[in-house]
Formats: sequence, structure tokens, C-alpha cells
Amino acid sequence: MEKNILPNDSESIIAKPKRRRKRVPAARSSNTPPRKRVKRNQAGNITKKLVLAGLEVFGLSITAVSAIIVLLGHSASRFAGTSFFNNLLPFAVGVLALILAASVFLIGWWKLRRGLQAHSELWTPVLSLALALSIAWFGAQDQFTLAYSNFRTLVGGKEEAGRMTIAHQVYAAYRRHNTNQLQKMVDRAQGYQQAIEDAARAFDVDVHLLQGIAATESSFIPRDSHDGGRGLFQITRVPQAVIAQANKRLKTEKISLDNPRHNAYVAAATFKHYLAEMKGDLFLGLLAYNIGPANGGLRFIMQQYGASDFTTIQPYLQTLPRDYPIRVLSYSLAFRLWQKEGKLLAYEEGNNAMRIQRIGIPGLHTDL
Repeated sequence: MEKNILPNDSESIIAKPKRRRKRVPAARSSNTPPRKRVKRNQAGNITKKLVLAGLEVFGLSITAVSAIIVLLGHSASRFAGTSFFNNLLPFAVGVLALILAASVFLIGWWKLRRGLQAHSELWTPVLSLALALSIAWFGAQDQFTLAYSNFRTLVGGKEEAGRMTIAHQVYAAYRRHNTNQLQKMVDRAQGYQQAIEDAARAFDVDVHLLQGIAATESSFIPRDSHDGGRGLFQITRVPQAVIAQANKRLKTEKISLDNPRHNAYVAAATFKHYLAEMKGDLFLGLLAYNIGPANGGLRFIMQQYGASDFTTIQPYLQTLPRDYPIRVLSYSLAFRLWQKEGKLLAYEEGNNAMRIQRIGIPGLHTDL
């Protein structure tokens, strides 16, 4: 009987290769984003909250500043004077009431904010921006212009009061102009518009101021005058440095004052020179332009009499044209109105006075 002989393992067992199982990546749950995505979402939420908070603060700031200007401006006009009980004390009480009203408003806004944000975080910035837009609309009205003017006088003190006094001299001078004659001069000026605009741009001067100077000097009828004035701006003696600057901007070696373009460039350079000499004071700059180097120039005259501004120098200019800056600015105002309104507004008609004051006098920054 044969015995079953078991073969050796190495002989009888044939090793089969093991199949490697492919590792299937675990499906990522869409409800649990990776860390980077979480961080990105958190950063986006923070940015969104900052933007919304910024819009809310911006709208409230515009509203608060405008309210302060209006209330203090009206109070300054209503209680103007030096009497303690009739003027000073009521104004001080009004300021205290404004502070209390602001505190009440902030407390009310905070409570309202909590209620609105329970529904949507967009409500508070939208509401604050709506307040700012309503204030912007009110700012275009004549009542705000008047309040703003009074507020500037209140804060600016003596300097602003003097400036406003002279500004109203300009408005009065504009009112006295014959509208028909003024319109004819504006029409004549159109032929020299490009030359004056180029000169104003070259020397960074308000174009309406240059137009006002030309209107005062020649009424836009270029000619040679008996006192030596030549051309559109009646150029006489000017500093040599001014001629050099005009030559440089015109890219020419010789200036011809009979050429309106050359004349305008010399005038712009001259005005810029005297404005810098008078440290940016518009009235003194125009007065210095008109006086020129005569009698040692305006700076010497002011030192001689101890004057410091246009108001204090006026009484000493007995033989010189004290009203020259007023006339220039009244014509400049006319050209500005023509450019913005397309017509010359009659100062005394309807609400034109407030409208003209809102547009403002060139160079005085009286516009809002």
C-alpha cells in the first residue's frame, strides 16, 4: 500500500502573487471644508463686516458734520451780538443742547442698530447712507448755503468776516454792471478764449481770474494806451524774470505783446509772480499786479504804512485804484457764471443772490 507522502512546502505549494488592493481615497464630506477654505471664508466674513461698518460710520459722520454746520450756522446768525443775556448765553445753551441731542441720537441709534441687525446686517449701513444722501440733497439748497456761510464766519473769526465783507463788495459790483454791456464783452472774449486758457494752464492760474483781468484792462479790445499799456492785458513794465518764464512756456526767444497769445502768457506769468510775492493773498496779488513796480511796488507801500492785508492798505491808496481787485473779481464772477450757467444771472432776481453765492467768486473758494 502506497503511503501518501506529503511534499515539501517548497515543492508542493505554488506561491500565488498577492493582489494589491487599490486604496480608494475617502470621500470628503461637502459639509466639512478643508482648513484653508475655512480660513478663507473667515477672512471674507471679516472683510465684509469691516466694509459694512465703514459704510455705516461714513454715513453717520456725514450726517453729524452737516447737522453741526447747519445748527451752529443758524445759531450764529440768530444770536449774533455781544450782549451776554441776549446773545452769548443763548448761543452757549444752544451748543449744550446740541451735545445732548447728539448723545440721545447715538443711544437711539445703538438700540435701533441691535434691532435691525437681528434681521439683516445690511440694514444699518443702508440706513446711514440714506441719511447721508438726504443731507447731500439738503446741501444743494439755499438754506444750507446760508448756514454754511455763517458757520465759516463763526469759525474763521475776524479774517473770515473781513473776507466775506470784501466778497459782498464783489457781489455788489457785479450787480451794478449793465447786463447788456457785460454780455457784449463776454461775447468779444470768445475770440481770445483759447489763448487765455492755454496761459492759465501753463502757469496754473484760474482761467476766470485771467478773463477778469483782461476785461478790467481792455474790455477785450486790445490796444495801446496813453500810459504805455499794450495789448489785451495792457502790459507795461514787468520783472525780467516774468519775461523769461513767458519765453520758456511759449518756447520762443522774443515776446510780441501785440500777439494776444504772447500777451496772455506774460499777464499770467506776471500775476503768478505777484501772487507768490503776496503769499497767496488774492486781493493783494491783484493789487500788486495793477500797481506794478511803481512807487516801489505794493510790498514797499505796505511796509511804509504798516499795513498787513487788503483791508488795512486801502485807506492809504489815495492816488492808486483801490477798487481794482473788486472790479477784476466782479468780471471773473461773470465769466464763471457764464461758463456754469450758460447765461449771466441778474443778482436781484428771485433766489439768484443765493445761487450766485453758492457758485462762488473765482479764487476765493467760497463755493462748497
